[in-house]
Amino acid sequence: MALEIAFWVLAAVSVGAALAVVLLRDIFRAALFLVLCFFTIGGIYVTLSADFLAGAQVLIYVGAIGVLIIFAIMLTRESRRGSPSGRLRLPALVVGLLFLVTMVLVVVGTDWNVVAEPPTEPTTSAIAQALFSGEGFVLAFEIAAALLLAAIIGAIVLVREK
Repeated sequence: MALEIAFWVLAAVSVGAALAVVLLRDIFRAALFLVLCFFTIGGIYVTLSADFLAGAQVLIYVGAIGVLIIFAIMLTRESRRGSPSGRLRLPALVVGLLFLVTMVLVVVGTDWNVVAEPPTEPTTSAIAQALFSGEGFVLAFEIAAALLLAAIIGAIVLVREK
């Protein structure tokens, strides 16, 4: 019962934070609400017994992407003015409403399989066994790490002053 209450409280806070991101005119406060939204989604993963996803959500989205967005806003000049042009408001509203209608139709039209009792055992060890066992995906992780390292080095070379 307590997990259900925590789930619904976190869901309400997450939706409120997402609305604040969209509706606030101050871009710095909107970024702070985006970090709050990311964090509450991590909390929702905890209530659904998805501890690996919760940890990844907090580390990657809250820790890396949220901080990166806030630093980018702080280092950008004239961030207080916001968007100077409002000419794309109507097309953005139409696209957003079409997306909303599509999402509602998909949610209503899908036959959701409901599990009576969510699993209570941690998922991290099972994911680690699947990734790092003999038939796992260690090579794919190593290749992805090498590609990310090459991209970072390339970005540094391109940005470096001559």
